[in-house]
Amino acid sequence: MKPIYLDYNATTPIDSQVAAAMLPFITEHFGNPSSGHVFGVTAKNAVENARRQVAAMLHCDTDEVIFTSGGTEANNFAIKGIARAYRQKGNHIITTAIEHPAVTEVCRYLASNGFRITYLSVDEHGLIDPGQVEAAINPETILISVMHANNEVGTIEPINEIAGIAHKRGVIVHSDCAQSVGKIPVRVDELNVDLLSIAGHKLYGPKGVGALYVRSGVKLEKYMHGANHEMNRRAGTENVIEIVGLGEACAQADAHLNEGMEHLMNLRNRFESGLKKQFSDIRINGHPEQRLPNTSSISFKNLKADAILSELKDVSASAGAACHSDAIKVSSVLEAMNVPLEYAMGTIRFSVGRFTTEEEIDKAIEAIGRLEIPSK
Repeated sequence: MKPIYLDYNATTPIDSQVAAAMLPFITEHFGNPSSGHVFGVTAKNAVENARRQVAAMLHCDTDEVIFTSGGTEANNFAIKGIARAYRQKGNHIITTAIEHPAVTEVCRYLASNGFRITYLSVDEHGLIDPGQVEAAINPETILISVMHANNEVGTIEPINEIAGIAHKRGVIVHSDCAQSVGKIPVRVDELNVDLLSIAGHKLYGPKGVGALYVRSGVKLEKYMHGANHEMNRRAGTENVIEIVGLGEACAQADAHLNEGMEHLMNLRNRFESGLKKQFSDIRINGHPEQRLPNTSSISFKNLKADAILSELKDVSASAGAACHSDAIKVSSVLEAMNVPLEYAMGTIRFSVGRFTTEEEIDKAIEAIGRLEIPSK
């Protein structure tokens, strides 16, 4: 059987239209965007067109979009940049227990440099209580960073409500939107955030490129020092090829969002319904309604994730627990949600995508149903 890819939350293939948009900048248009001659102007125009495409998707101004090397850099840029720019105001940052390492590791670094970090807990669905956010704010709070949608279980957080609470107290809000962009609407005027991170390879663009939205008027310490690229906020010659790819990926995502959401949700529901018929005691993690349309975090009771994946050779997915002979390491997300160990240790994340078909879903259900996996 041809391998079935159900790990779109890890990365996506480059869309053919994205690849076509990139190709001329690989084979022909090689100019430096900072050069004043025709070669440079062509490259500069391509970068600015991509910036318009990203801004159109996010519903923001073009001068509020900064290109980065990916979602990790965008998160680092946002959190470190705010921490340093507003250090005189305070040293307190609020985040959650379910963030991606590109946020939690930055917070740990800042904690070792004199900042105080509050990690908010979540409920059994992975959802943040906005009231808990409000209670955690104090006069020293300068930043709240909460992901829009969780990468493991897909729960969508109430970012707009959190931002409203924060802004009443004069606190800046950042959201890691790497998993939500292209799957659900991600618009800064609706989310009301001050900073927002995206990653190209999560929405059918190339790896190694991303963007950071920075609301006009928000101070941010320069991340890369050198020349005055990216509105003098991030030095370095622009990665024109991949920036063009990111722009086209955003344009495609924006143009086909509604039909894309319906496609993903139909596939996800078909997959989950099929597994429920095969297994009577599986657990579906994440919020039952406020969840990404493509994400299924499935826990198989008294089984081990690595054993499942080792037997599931024709279906590509990700484990929610690392199981070894002497210990089981459950993901911090499942741990924060208090998923019982007998379920957490057998958790697999399946994520469908733009190119997934109903036939593949049915074959994956059949393959999983055939598994005979010992619990020990």
